Amino acid sequence: MDARRVALLTTGLAVAAGASFSFLQWDTANRLATVLSALVGLAALGVSVWAALPGRQAAVVRVSNTGEARAGSDASANTGVTGPAAGLQESVEVDGTGRAEASGGGDANTGIRLN
Repeated sequence: MDARRVALLTTGLAVAAGASFSFLQWDTANRLATVLSALVGLAALGVSVWAALPGRQAAVVRVSNTGEARAGSDASANTGVTGPAAGLQESVEVDGTGRAEASGGGDANTGIRLN
């Protein structure tokens, strides 16, 4: 279950618990409200500590020492990496790529091509 659904479920339960106070006697509702507010305070503390902790380390996309790419008439050659740029959060490094040569409408890549 993702974090958004957990937040929605928790909010719904809190509203339901708040609505249940109207069916209780004042003394019981007062004690229940005290306990629930203490639990919500602890949950808020836990969420703030969790948010302050470092997240997942980003992956590194690394291309190095690729060979030569030659593409002729409407052909494609790739000795590097090709992929979508959308949502790319990784670090991208290119080092020592080979020579790329294309002729006659061809397409050659020896590094990283993001599309």
